[in-house]
Amino acid sequence: MNYRKLGKTNFNISEISLGTWQVGGKWGSGFDDKTADALINTAIDNGVNFIDTADVYENGLSETAVGRVVRSRSERIYVATKCGRQINPHVNDGYQPKVLQKFVEDSLKRTGLETLDLIQLHCPPTEVYYRPEIFELFDRLKDQGKILNLGVSVEKVEEALKAIEYSNVTTVQIIFNLFRQRPSQLFFSEAKKKDIGIIARVPLASGLLTGKFDTKTTFDPQDHRNFNRNGDAFDKGETFSGIDYELGLKAVEELKALFPENPNLAPIALQWILNFEEISCIIPGASKADHVLSNLSVYDLPKISPEKIIAMNAIYEKYIKPSVHHLW
Repeated sequence: MNYRKLGKTNFNISEISLGTWQVGGKWGSGFDDKTADALINTAIDNGVNFIDTADVYENGLSETAVGRVVRSRSERIYVATKCGRQINPHVNDGYQPKVLQKFVEDSLKRTGLETLDLIQLHCPPTEVYYRPEIFELFDRLKDQGKILNLGVSVEKVEEALKAIEYSNVTTVQIIFNLFRQRPSQLFFSEAKKKDIGIIARVPLASGLLTGKFDTKTTFDPQDHRNFNRNGDAFDKGETFSGIDYELGLKAVEELKALFPENPNLAPIALQWILNFEEISCIIPGASKADHVLSNLSVYDLPKISPEKIIAMNAIYEKYIKPSVHHLW
């Protein structure tokens, strides 16, 4: 495992870390504590020391599992969680300091931790980023010893740029992968100037970049890859990075042709992200321990040649950029 500094938090974290949206099993399968514990322990056993969760993942069960495992380990494991998505309807007016403070206190109870290493606003409406009183709250929570750092998880580059204007924002979690390249332009350079830790989420475009899907692949009715392709439940960009599924499959076929010796494209897609020094870590999800090991197999591959990087980017330019680059 290699480690990188998470911006001005000064945490030294695993560059391949763990996202826990589906840690208790695949989408639609319900939550299994044994699966969650085995998966998280496998990650830690292999050098992962940064785990990202949220209060809404499996209605708090993900946070509970993360806290349970972390408390059972002797290693220093950094725990990041998120708050805000419980607000229903999820609108600007619902964001109030008292509401958010209660969410943070509830996360502390579920995890059983004395302090949260990183609390992140969970993709709030754009208007929230223009409200200083929301960000000021987290200074008070830090003074109270409830959190160490504040970060944000965003949908759009505009939101990321606005968030880092607040001096207490230490990290930005943003969708970034071969099929979502816009953040690497202006945002990466601005974040570097302010020593912001960048956490790359949805790094495999909801599994599309594993190369394991085709036109016959079916998804469970409770799986967002089935019901949210058009943004019916939440931001469309969260599902397949906002790409039309069939178009994405065409792009992936060309990607497969570039790497015929690699039936699993996941580690290649992750290595592409790691080529950006501005990235602090990647948080691929996993629904079983084998997925964790697949993600970590990035270290078993030879370094992708500059020629192949150029060819990978050309696939993005040809298939993906015209329809999605300007949207997020």
